[in-house]
Amino acid sequence: MAEEEQNMEAIMGLIINGGNAKSSAFEAINAAKEGDFEKADAKLKESDGFLTDAHNAQTSMLTDEANGDHAKVTLLTVHSQDHIMNAITFRDLAGEIVDLYKRLDK
Repeated sequence: MAEEEQNMEAIMGLIINGGNAKSSAFEAINAAKEGDFEKADAKLKESDGFLTDAHNAQTSMLTDEANGDHAKVTLLTVHSQDHIMNAITFRDLAGEIVDLYKRLDK
């Protein structure tokens, strides 16, 4: 696989998995709001799985960089980093919101 294709695959991995992680976290909040805490916990776990996949794509990019294989930074690269950072933040907040709904349910 060509170097540029490999970089694009990692970038798309960040965008896709970041988006999926955020969507799952949002579904967790909605499930908790409805009192379905089992589903909420499952959706948070699902979100974590997507974040792990995104982290693996990001680690691949960082490893290449550390080995002297400097990727061309494009707007798409920056967008992918924004996407994953927003997903991580949203996932963390979703966990807190689910916990809050659990506490309110007691």
